[in-house]
Amino acid sequence: MKEIVPKEKMPDADIDAVSGISSVPQMLEVICRTTGMGIAVVARVTKERWVACAARDELSIGLLPGRELNLDDTICSELDTCETAVAIEDADREENAEWCRKMARRGFKSYIAVPIRYKNGHFFGSLCAIDFKPAQLNKPELVEMFRLFAELIGFHLDAHERLQRTEQQLRAEQRIAKRRDQFIAILGHDLRNPLSAIISSAQLMERTGLDERGYRLVKNIQDSSFRMRGLIDNILDFAKGQLGSGLSLNQQIIEDAGTIVRQVLKEVKTIWPERQLKLSCAPELHLYGDAVCLSQIFSNLISNAVLHGDEYAPIEIAALKQHGHFLFSVSNRGKRIPTKIMKTLFEPFLRGDNKKEGQGLGLGLFIAYEIARGHSGKISASSDEDKTTFLFSMPLIDKESIAHPMK
Repeated sequence: MKEIVPKEKMPDADIDAVSGISSVPQMLEVICRTTGMGIAVVARVTKERWVACAARDELSIGLLPGRELNLDDTICSELDTCETAVAIEDADREENAEWCRKMARRGFKSYIAVPIRYKNGHFFGSLCAIDFKPAQLNKPELVEMFRLFAELIGFHLDAHERLQRTEQQLRAEQRIAKRRDQFIAILGHDLRNPLSAIISSAQLMERTGLDERGYRLVKNIQDSSFRMRGLIDNILDFAKGQLGSGLSLNQQIIEDAGTIVRQVLKEVKTIWPERQLKLSCAPELHLYGDAVCLSQIFSNLISNAVLHGDEYAPIEIAALKQHGHFLFSVSNRGKRIPTKIMKTLFEPFLRGDNKKEGQGLGLGLFIAYEIARGHSGKISASSDEDKTTFLFSMPLIDKESIAHPMK
């Protein structure tokens, strides 16, 4: 068989795909036993090449996986247009002169083959058997066996191709995710550093004995910086959540959530010292969660009340426990939230109809909602003509968990 060429020229991917079908060796053995023929092959056939992807060579002619034959000397090259099997029991009695010429070139007498197709009908190659002696091949049950084997191989090849595409897409997504995370980290650094410098400078200026006008300017700087910091945090959290990496939670035992609430309240009072913030806080509010993210919920809900509520009415804040749950509520006087807005209140970039300057991007409630979900909690809202209330709840942990921390 002088037409056999070196293995390095074969299409590795097709051979790997066929070799991954564990039942192919058994199929080829059954074909040889059933037909009495010495060679059975699964071949990849294209317009340019014939390559053995799997072979059973009982005649020891060197037809191994990866070996290639001259396409013009094979009958398999014609199977793409065939709907049924090609069976030649004895080349000396075959009426097709071209097939006889191809068989005679190597001294073969018998040949049978069926096309292998993908699920979409595209031609892959052939399942064939060949021998130097005649064979009885025109048997319906034999042809049906070949057809079923070819159909099974085609099914596995189709599944393998889909898996390969999925793995390629996954690798591409992983590369994109890595670049995205790097971008978010750099963006956060480049945005937060200058802002931290502005906040620190404003705090230093506040201590230098300013007159009334200077004091107002410093407060404006602090107010704007506070809103800018919130916008940056919300944008970065939204980007992480929406673009795939998700909100990162560093959950630990929190011995008293009331401490976090009071700290957030202190920060808010620094920005809006004229607003009345009334807190009712229960003792020993034991939680398991991310203290930074939980403080973001408290800050977002309180800031939302400050921005949207009646500026002359007090804002009522409560941190309580009830039926094994931590309850954090913020209530403010002001206009009732319209019903159509209530339906989309926790969706991103939706801010309602009454937009105030500097109000933000509409991400605060969405981020708070996602953080709540990450803590097995939830946020709800109610609004009427009297007041608007936002309620955040999540499970408490007992004193036993404090004494024996989770590992």
